Amino acid sequence: MEYVYAALILNESGEEINEENLTNVLDAAGVDVEQSRVKALVAALEDVDISEAVEEATAVPATASTGGAAAGGAADDAEADDDEEEAEEEAADEEDDDEDDGDAGEGLGELFG
Repeated sequence: MEYVYAALILNESGEEINEENLTNVLDAAGVDVEQSRVKALVAALEDVDISEAVEEATAVPATASTGGAAAGGAADDAEADDDEEEAEEEAADEEDDDEDDGDAGEGLGELFG
């Protein structure tokens, strides 16, 4: 992930994303640089407009969440039912724990008079 961050730093600062610059940024960050990964990243980013890709990436969650809500309505209902069941089980467990606590309190009262 640090390799991608280094490329983003270079892009933001207006520097060319090449092997030397990427290696320098990674070295400055204290990363043990693997040249094969640097070469692969530089080659992968060769024809990519990083600024445009970042803008598209930030826009995707907003559109994905609206589509997901419509498509995932049934899944949300099932999840809500599961949550209700878990809440009921926890409430029942707490009631059992409260009963046990009462017995423990009486024992302590007997200990300390």
